[in-house]
Amino acid sequence: MSFKNIYFILVRPQLGENIGSVARALKNFNLSKLRIVNPRCDWPNQKALATSVGAKNILKSSTICNSVEQSVGDLDIIFATTSRIRKVNKKIISILDLKKKIKKKQKVGIIFGPEASGLSNNELNCADYLVKIPTNKKFSSLNLSHSVILFCFQLFQFVSNKKFIYNSNYKSIAATKSEVNKFLNFIIYGLDKKGFLQPNHKRQSMIRNINNIFHRINLSEQEIRILLGIFSTLNEFNKKS
Repeated sequence: MSFKNIYFILVRPQLGENIGSVARALKNFNLSKLRIVNPRCDWPNQKALATSVGAKNILKSSTICNSVEQSVGDLDIIFATTSRIRKVNKKIISILDLKKKIKKKQKVGIIFGPEASGLSNNELNCADYLVKIPTNKKFSSLNLSHSVILFCFQLFQFVSNKKFIYNSNYKSIAATKSEVNKFLNFIIYGLDKKGFLQPNHKRQSMIRNINNIFHRINLSEQEIRILLGIFSTLNEFNKKS
């Protein structure tokens, strides 16, 4: 499956801002094919260009179509989005099952209706499946671009077919157990001087809890130095007070 074989089709979109946001959503997930059927806003649209931010190229390369039939004529499988159950003879699937219906090398179309009303039953005729996004039953209507980005994310995961692992750029290496223990000895010495670890029969239990806290949080060498600096400064402050 290729990103280049996935086409997003907006039918009679009303707001340029939404079209721009859709273009941005596509580019976020490495998708680029946008078709627009009879836009109800002026086209080209300056508001669409403004909200697309860095995705102006997707708007400029988009195809304007005169009908839904024209927009899907060269595609192999069509999914039409809907926020409600329709009285049409079409199988309805969840967006979570979308990838199960797509075969290799198929050209895929995802159709979205206008913001106010969604697709008409006649416009659903060309669809192989209707797709619903699971939402709050009492408030299921989604903004056009929000709906699009959920599809983009699902398809991006499917086409990429890999796990995404992100490594932090944080440089400081983990503190050794010896370094943590030196820090803890410093803390416990200070607490003993202040009479915090009282009464005496609870002292060992309190020390165990303090040890557990600081060993559990995987401190780095830099964090150990910062903590030592904090406690040393507080100790000096208390002496002066």
